[in-house]
Amino acid sequence: MNTRILVVDDDPTVSEVVARYLERDGHEVECVGDGAEALRRALARPPDLMVLDLMLPKIDGLQVCRKLRERWPVPVIMLTALGEEIDRVVGLETGADDYVTKPFSPRELALRVQSVLRRARGASVTGGTGVLRDGDLVVDVGAHEVRLRDAEVPLTAREFDLLAYLMRNPRQAFSRSALLDQVWGWSFGDSSTVTVHVRRLREKIEPDPTEPRRIVTVWGVGYRYEPLETGDERADR
Repeated sequence: MNTRILVVDDDPTVSEVVARYLERDGHEVECVGDGAEALRRALARPPDLMVLDLMLPKIDGLQVCRKLRERWPVPVIMLTALGEEIDRVVGLETGADDYVTKPFSPRELALRVQSVLRRARGASVTGGTGVLRDGDLVVDVGAHEVRLRDAEVPLTAREFDLLAYLMRNPRQAFSRSALLDQVWGWSFGDSSTVTVHVRRLREKIEPDPTEPRRIVTVWGVGYRYEPLETGDERADR
C-alpha cells in the first residue's frame, strides 16, 4: 500500500509541484487549500504524513498541527514563507517533526519526507531492539515506547530518536551540529531544531525542566545525557 501524504497549502502552484515530486517517489498524495478542510480530512482518515503550510485560510498551520497532535501522532513537515527563527521554533514546539522554508527545492522537501517517514516507521538511528533504563525512565527501543514512573510518555519520532541516542552515549557531550548530523541525518540545517527538541524532551522527562538533571547543557559545546543511576541497564549498542 502506498504511503498517503496530505499536502496543505493555499497556493495551488506549490501544491501541484510538491504533489508531482512526491508522486514520483511512489506516494499517494492528496492536496487541500485550507486548514479547516485539512483537519477534517486528517481526523477522518489520518495520513501517513502531512506537509503543512504555516499560513492558511480559516485555521492556520500551527492550530492544525496542535489539534492533530491531540488526536494522532501523524508526522508533520511545516512549510513557512516567513523565514524567521521564531516562526520555525514555534512550529517545532507545536509538534512539527521538520520544517522547510519557502522558497524551497521540491527535491529537498521530498528527501525530508523520506527521512521523516523512515523515522516514523522505526527505521531510525536507534536501530534494533532492547531496553534503555535510567532509574524510573525506561525506553523500549523495539516497541518505540518511553515510560516515566510507569506512565507512557508521548514523544514524536524525532524526540524518541534524540533521547535514545543520548542515552546510548551517556556522559558524552555532543554539539548541536553533531546531533543534527547523527540524529536527523542532516549535513546542513538550523541548529535551533536541536535546541527546540531538547527543550521539549526536558519538559516531558525532567522533574524541573528549568534545572535539568538528565539532559544537561555543556556550555560552549552542546548537550550531554547524565544518568541519574550509575547501575543503569542499556540495550545492545
